[in-house]
Amino acid sequence: MTREYIEVRGAEEHNLKDVDVRIPREELTVVTGLSGSGKSSLAFETIYAEGQRRYIESLSAYARNFLGQMDKPQVETVEGLSPAISIDQKAAANNPRSTVGTVTELHDYLRLLYARVGTPHCPECGREVGEQSAQNMVRRILDLPEGTKAKIAAPIVRDQKGAFADRFDDLVADGYGRVEVDGEPYDLTVERPDLDENYDHTVDVVVDRVTVSEEARSRITDSVETALNEADGVLKVIVPDPPDGAELGGATARSTGDLADADEEDEATDDEDRLVVEFSEELACTHCGIDISEIETRSFSFNSPHGACPECEGIGQSKEVSEDLVIQDPSKPLKHVFEPWSYNRTYYSRQLDNVAEHFGVDLDTPFEDLDESIQRQFLYGTDDVVHFQWTTRNGTREKTERFEGVIENLERRYVETDSDRARDHIEDYMATTTCPECNGTRLKAESRHVLVDGTSITEVNELSIGDALAHFEEMEANLDERQTKIAEEILKEIRARLGFMTEVGLEYLTLDREAATLSGGESQRIRLATQIGSGLVGVLYVLDEPSIGLHQRDNDRLLNTLAELRDLGNTLIVVEHDTETMRRADNVVDMGPGPGKRGGEVVVNGDLDEVIDCDESITGDYMAGRKAIPVPTERRAADGHLTIKGARQHNLRDVDVDLPLGCFTTITGVSGSGKSTLMHDILYKGLARQMNDNTSVDPGDHDAIAGTDQIETVRLIDQSPIGRTPRSNPATYTNVFDYVRELFAETDLANQRGYDKGRFSFNVKGGRCAACGGQGTVTIEMNFLSDVHVPCEECGGARYNGETLDVTFRGKTIADVLDMSVDEAYDFFESHGQLRRRLKLLKDVGLGYMRLGQPSTTLSGGEAQRVKLAEELGKKDSGDALYLLDEPTTGLHPHDERKLIEVLHRLTDDGNTVVVIEHELDLVKNADHVVDLGPEGGENGGDVVATGTPEEVARNEDSHTGRYLRDLLPGVDLEGPRADRDVAAPAADD
Repeated sequence: MTREYIEVRGAEEHNLKDVDVRIPREELTVVTGLSGSGKSSLAFETIYAEGQRRYIESLSAYARNFLGQMDKPQVETVEGLSPAISIDQKAAANNPRSTVGTVTELHDYLRLLYARVGTPHCPECGREVGEQSAQNMVRRILDLPEGTKAKIAAPIVRDQKGAFADRFDDLVADGYGRVEVDGEPYDLTVERPDLDENYDHTVDVVVDRVTVSEEARSRITDSVETALNEADGVLKVIVPDPPDGAELGGATARSTGDLADADEEDEATDDEDRLVVEFSEELACTHCGIDISEIETRSFSFNSPHGACPECEGIGQSKEVSEDLVIQDPSKPLKHVFEPWSYNRTYYSRQLDNVAEHFGVDLDTPFEDLDESIQRQFLYGTDDVVHFQWTTRNGTREKTERFEGVIENLERRYVETDSDRARDHIEDYMATTTCPECNGTRLKAESRHVLVDGTSITEVNELSIGDALAHFEEMEANLDERQTKIAEEILKEIRARLGFMTEVGLEYLTLDREAATLSGGESQRIRLATQIGSGLVGVLYVLDEPSIGLHQRDNDRLLNTLAELRDLGNTLIVVEHDTETMRRADNVVDMGPGPGKRGGEVVVNGDLDEVIDCDESITGDYMAGRKAIPVPTERRAADGHLTIKGARQHNLRDVDVDLPLGCFTTITGVSGSGKSTLMHDILYKGLARQMNDNTSVDPGDHDAIAGTDQIETVRLIDQSPIGRTPRSNPATYTNVFDYVRELFAETDLANQRGYDKGRFSFNVKGGRCAACGGQGTVTIEMNFLSDVHVPCEECGGARYNGETLDVTFRGKTIADVLDMSVDEAYDFFESHGQLRRRLKLLKDVGLGYMRLGQPSTTLSGGEAQRVKLAEELGKKDSGDALYLLDEPTTGLHPHDERKLIEVLHRLTDDGNTVVVIEHELDLVKNADHVVDLGPEGGENGGDVVATGTPEEVARNEDSHTGRYLRDLLPGVDLEGPRADRDVAAPAADD
C-alpha cells in the first residue's frame, strides 16, 4: 500500500527542535520561513539526506566504497520516502569543455542528427563531397614519388576498449602477421600486444608493404581492395619516411589510444616524420583531392580527437602573449616600455642596445614615436639579421643573427622552460584568445562543413535556445523523404529539450555557452529542465529557491514547469520565499517562529489560507498584507552622475547609462538582458582598471566611464561563499574575533603568563586543544557507515586547552564567547565601541540570532551573503564609496529583506552610491533610480528600455519590470499583471 504522506518524526538536525511533520506525496510543497529558521535543515539535511542514504545503503558494499559515505541525519524516522533527487543552487562544473549543450544532452542529439542525415562538404571549396572508388585511391597512392615505401592498412578497431586477444588470433589464422596498435608496429607471429582492456585502442592491420611504382599498380590495387573489404570501406595509408612535399590529399589521421598517449612524448619526433592518411569509399572531394574521414557521432564531439580542432584540442581558446599587456604604456621610453623585460638585467639591456643601434634609434625615445615597422620588429622579430656586440670580463664578444622579438621570446620560453616560476611570470602577460583555426567553434574543419538543412552544427550551437527551437520547428519540410524518416525521432527529442529549457526561462542562453559562466539559478533550472525531459515518475525532488535570478515575467513559466513535474506523479519539496510560488503550492510548511535558536519549529503546515489565518506566522502576515515592506515617501536627488558610454560587451548594444551619485539604483531586466555584463564586466572591471590601475582585469568592451573623480572607492559584494571549512565562521570573517582575542590578551592572567592574542586562536598551535587540533570534534571512521563526529574528550568541544580556558573576561572564557549569539555578544561587550560597531552590523542585516563561532559550512546561502555584506559595511569610508551588489535578496524572507533594505538606505544616506542588480520587486520599489534593460534576453536584449524612478518605469509600456511594479506602487494608477491581488504596499512605515 502506497503511503499518502512523507512523515518525519523527531528531526533535530542543526536547529530543528524535535520536529514532526507530514508532507503530502505527489504534491508541490513549499518550505518557507525566516532565514536561519531551519528550512534547509528540514528539506535537504533531513528528508533528502535520508532518502539518499537509504538508496546508497541498498547497494552492495563494493559499490558503496565508490559512492562515499553519507551522514545519517539526526531524525528518529522518515517514512514514505521515494528515491530523492536534489536540484540545488550549486554552480555548474568548471570544466571548460562543459557547455549548455553538453549538460542538457542536446549536443548528443545534435551529433546523432548530423552523423545520420548530414551532408559533408569540402572544407576547401565548399562543394558537396561524394563517394570515392578504389581506383581513385590507387591513383592517389601512385601520385607519390616513385620509390616511396608505404604500408596499406585496414583500420579494423577504432578507439574501442578491449584486449582483442581473440581478434589477433583470427588475424594470424587469416594470414595477417603485421599490425599497428595505437601507432606501434607488432609482428603477431613473434609477439602479441599486451593491452589494458579498460582503455581505448586502435588496431590497423598491415595488408601490404609496397614500393610505389607504375609496375606495382596491380599489386597496390589488390591490396587496396583487400583493405577496404577488411575495414568496411575504410583504408589507411602509412608512409614511414615521406619525401619532402609528399601529399595524398586524404584526411590526416592521428594515432589514438592508450599506447599512443603513453608514448606520445617519446615518439613525438617519429610521429611527426610519418605521413598517415585515411581514405573512405564514401567521402572525397574530387575537385580538391581531399578525402574526408568517415562521418560518425564522435566526428562532432569536441571531447574526442576525431572531432576536436587539432589546434586548440576542442577548447575553442588559446593562450598567447598579449601585446597590450607587454606594452601597457606606449609613452614610456623604449628601454623601459616592455613590462616583462627589465632593462636592469644584462641580457635584456644587451638585446635592446644592439637592436636599437641596428635601427638607429635612441633608447630614450618613447615607443609610440617609433615607426610602426620598427615597433613590429621589436615585438615580433627583425626582418634582417642584427650584429650583436657586448663586453665581458674576457673581452668583447659578437655574433650576427636575427632578433627574435620580445613577444616571440616570451612565447618560446613559455613552451621550453621547466621552471614554474618563469612560466607563472610569463602568464602574467598572456591573454586568452579565440582559437584562430576553428574561430572558437571547437570542431575540426571537416566536422564544421557537414550541413543539415544548409546549416552546420557549429552554427546551431551559436544560436540561442529560443532561436534554435524556431530553427528545428519546421525542419522536416526541408528534408527529403529518407532524411525525414531517419531524423524524425531525433528532431522530436531535440525540440522537446529545447522546449523544456524555454519553459524554465532560459531561451536567451546559447548552446555553446560555457557551463562555468552560468549562475547558480541558471544551472539549477537547466538541471530542472533535464529532469522534466527524463520523464521519471514517483521521484522526490528537493529544490532550493528555483526562482532566484528569474524575472517576475518568467516566474509563471517556471511554476508551470514545476506543476508539470508534479503532474507526472512526482513529489516536490521547494525551499522558497517567493510569494507567487507559495500561492501556486498545494501545501506550505512555515518554519519559525524566529531564526536560529528561536526557530526550528513548524509554525503552520497546510494550504495558503491556513498560513494566512495563522497569527503566529510572519510569512502569513506578509501574505495577508498585515505586514509589508513600505514604499519611500520621496526619492533622493542625484549629486552628480557616473556615466557608462558605449557599452557593447556581449549582447549590450552600444548603450549609454547614467547612474546617479548619492542615490540607491537598481539594474533590472529579464534574465539575459545584460545586467551582469553591465555591472561586473564593464562598470566594476572598468573602474578597477581606471581608478586602481589594475591590469589583471580585462574590462568589457566600452568607450569610457565618466565621473569617476566623484567617487573614492568601489566595493563589490558578490555571491561567492565566505569559507569552505569548519574553521571559518562569522567572527573570523568579519574580524570580530580579532577584537575579542585582543581583549583576552589584555587580561591580567594573560599578561602574567605572557599570552599574546595568538594564544586565543584555534587555528595555530599553542592555545588550541592538541587532541582535536582546535576543531572541537573528533572524527571516528566507520566501515560502511557514516563517519561519526563526536565532541573531543580532551576539551569537551571547547577547541582550547585547559591553560587557555583559565583566562576569563568578565567571567567568560574564549569558548563561551564563541558560543554566544550576535545579540548576546552585543550586550556583553557594551563598553567596547569598535567591537559593538561590528556586531551591530551583523544585527542590522538580520543575523542577531547567529552564533559567533558557527562554522561557515553550516550557514545558509542568505546567511553567508549577509555576513559578507556586514563585513563590507564595516570598512571605513569617506561617504563617497560606490557599492555594487548582485541580487542581495538571495535566500531572504520578506521580513529579513526589509532589514536589508534599511541597511542599503542607511548606506545611501551616508553619502554613498549603491547600485544593485535585482529582480525582487520589494527592493526595486525602494530604489531612487531604476535602469531597466531588455526588452528580452540574449540577442533580443542589451538595450536600455526605461530609466527613472520606480513610478516612471512603471508607467513605461515597454518595460516588463514596470508592468509588475504597478501592483506595488500606490502612486501609479495603472493595472499590472497581478492587479486582482491585494499586494500594494503602504507608503509609510507600518
